[in-house]
Amino acid sequence: MTLLIAPRTHDLGGLQVRRVVPTLQARSVGPFVFVDHMGPVLFEPGRGIDVRPHPHIGLATVTYLWAGALRHRDTLGSVQDILPGDVNWMTAGRGIAHSERTPPEPRAAGHAIHGMQTWVALPRPDEEIAPSFHHHAASSLPMREHAGASLRVIAGRGFGLESPVQVFTDTFNVAVDLVPNAELSIAAEAVERALYVLEGQAQLDGADIPEKHLVVLDHGTRHVLRARTPVKAMLFGGEPLDAPRHMWWNFVSSSKQRIEQAKRDWDSGAFGLIPGDDVERIPLPEH
Repeated sequence: MTLLIAPRTHDLGGLQVRRVVPTLQARSVGPFVFVDHMGPVLFEPGRGIDVRPHPHIGLATVTYLWAGALRHRDTLGSVQDILPGDVNWMTAGRGIAHSERTPPEPRAAGHAIHGMQTWVALPRPDEEIAPSFHHHAASSLPMREHAGASLRVIAGRGFGLESPVQVFTDTFNVAVDLVPNAELSIAAEAVERALYVLEGQAQLDGADIPEKHLVVLDHGTRHVLRARTPVKAMLFGGEPLDAPRHMWWNFVSSSKQRIEQAKRDWDSGAFGLIPGDDVERIPLPEH
């Protein structure tokens, strides 16, 4: 392994989240410019996640859960609960605002939450496309189970499978579950690749990987992942970015001027309101 990255923690609507991209060591991996690990955590009855309305440009958000439920709402009028194994893919393009909250029933009962949220930078020709939202149920995503390894292709292609999720560039994004002593061969089928271990004791090419850490994999090299205990992990990467990206708060763009415009648009209300969640919002940060 060439690079091992420890996460930074931050608060996301009442939930501690670990961020492994971007860092000084890895500004991006393929088209992925932002990678967050949520949980695992068990909420008491009456509590849950409340990510108030906030804006995005120039990217697609990808949400995948191993446990729990989240309700997505956006300025297009989309309302969608995501459950374990599903994928929510929101293309921000020229601009969208959304919120994510725990649905009423699991909030009332108490529930666990565990998942990954990532951002994919859109190619420069697509940065200003019309915003859209697509939900893909777990049953629609290709899976492979073999020798104790369960693989679900979230987006793009991997391990001979292709996800129905529409992507804008070559993408590699696979959820991995391993039973103890299972091994998974990771071929060099994407130009840039990284492995994040959510939980469990794992080894890569015989070397221990601390859980909740990111490993940036060697270019052009086949690796072997082995589980010493039950392991949950995510593989992601793909084609490198076509140009450097600027990131400020929730905005991603190849243009600094475009980000400044997005700031003004959020302050002025130009992103619009979210039907059913239009009472509060996250204000533009001061810095």
